[in-house]
Amino acid sequence: MTRTFANLDEFRAQVGNELGTSDWITVTQEQIDTFADATGDHQWIHVDPEKAAKGPFGTTIAHGYLTLSLLPVMVGAIYEVQNLAMGVNYGANKIRFPEPVPVDSRIRATATLTDVTDIAIGSQITMKVVVEREGAAKPACVAEVVYVYAGA
Repeated sequence: MTRTFANLDEFRAQVGNELGTSDWITVTQEQIDTFADATGDHQWIHVDPEKAAKGPFGTTIAHGYLTLSLLPVMVGAIYEVQNLAMGVNYGANKIRFPEPVPVDSRIRATATLTDVTDIAIGSQITMKVVVEREGAAKPACVAEVVYVYAGA
């Protein structure tokens, strides 16, 4: 269930707190292939199921950056801040991919709000997002991401 904050001030009050966890989503071969086409990264470990079956993971795996690119949909399912004029991705301070995401794996994200800093056009939001893969001992992705929000 998406957590709703009425405004940026209400959201800001959550600094230091876990905001929630998204629902599980399944990473499909079609997504992996489409991402490979969009980025030009057609490495066999991602797009050649026959060769990947003989590789270290026994199947194709998602690109790390595909996992990262799914953060907006997962984080968007965790919370919403109302009464914003805009919200944009600003970047990431640190990203790691400790565990692969084999095709047809289910992943979900947990977001923790770590900082809200006022800037000229609004607020800079820093968040730690941990993406877990169902059944894996380690996270698939750990990222410190930054957004810019401007109040309405």
